[in-house]
Amino acid sequence: MPKFYSLLFGMMKKKYFLCLAGALFLSCVTSHAMNPEGHDDSSAIPSQPVTLDCKAPQYLKAGDKVALISPSYLTPMENVTKTASLLRSWGLEPVIGPHVGKVYMGKYAGTLDERLSDLRWALAAPDIKAIICNRGGYGSIHLIDEMQLTEFSDHPKWLVGYSDISTLHGLMARAGVMSIHGTMSAHLASNGQDLTSQLMLKWLMGQVPRYEVPAHPQNILGRAQGVLVGGNLCTIVPNVGTIADATAGEGIILFIEEVEESMHNVDRQLNVLRMNGVLDRCRGVILGEFTDCGSEFTCESVEAMLRPYFEPYHIPVLCGFPAGHGDVNLPLAMGAPVMIDVRADGATVQFDIPGEQQLVRTSE
Repeated sequence: MPKFYSLLFGMMKKKYFLCLAGALFLSCVTSHAMNPEGHDDSSAIPSQPVTLDCKAPQYLKAGDKVALISPSYLTPMENVTKTASLLRSWGLEPVIGPHVGKVYMGKYAGTLDERLSDLRWALAAPDIKAIICNRGGYGSIHLIDEMQLTEFSDHPKWLVGYSDISTLHGLMARAGVMSIHGTMSAHLASNGQDLTSQLMLKWLMGQVPRYEVPAHPQNILGRAQGVLVGGNLCTIVPNVGTIADATAGEGIILFIEEVEESMHNVDRQLNVLRMNGVLDRCRGVILGEFTDCGSEFTCESVEAMLRPYFEPYHIPVLCGFPAGHGDVNLPLAMGAPVMIDVRADGATVQFDIPGEQQLVRTSE
């Protein structure tokens, strides 16, 4: 073989070897990244929609213990102790998490290990019958990689919270357990006798609201049934593709609300959901309150800005449901089968779960 061809053949063999070695290396790296040793790879983006089949935890009775924990930002201990007093007045026995009152980095309610420890304690303790979160803020995203879904399903119990607690609602729905998107210690400590607080208490005790909601100019009429998922928009969007992503569910009713965000950021977050196929899986949408959100566009409201995104899907959209960061934050059961009926004269929201149905007109 001429020297030139011999050299060329040698280079080709060397290049083939390097390519093969590189491919094997990338395969190992990718495999390790997707399933590192000792870590559950169930947080990878699902290849197809998941089925959400959530069960309602047992309702409370007088004397039951309720844990007060802070999985995200801290709240003043005064709020926690006032909430504990309120729970006692309701005939329940409050138990404050061991690390509640801790402060880390000036905002968090303790280190990740401390917050995680209180959550695990409240979930696992057989004598704790429900969990009320003290505050949202930020930080629940840190918990996702640390938790297994079985930790939520082994001892199912009601968990209450909103805002950043939307991450925990997602985890519970993926674990097959319903939870309550409802008010927390800061609000409970200031009142406790208002409709928001009373409906949350009644729900924990077995009275399920059936809501009648006034008509809204941006509503899209229609009727739909599905599993209610969602929560605070900027909290649930970063969870897409993780084990906390309940929007991966098939046949969902999507609930979203937001506070102090610009219109363009609300638009951005909804587009992330759209591009990840969430709207394709929606049978209907409930838009809660968009409290103190920006008005940099000429749209008359956030609802008016979002409506064109929903119209091509021909699904009902209920606007203006009083849940979120406003003074009124009516409870919703996340992971629960729900029917929405949006008509020209108003709308209804009805849950198909055990309990005594109670009519609630949100305009009153």
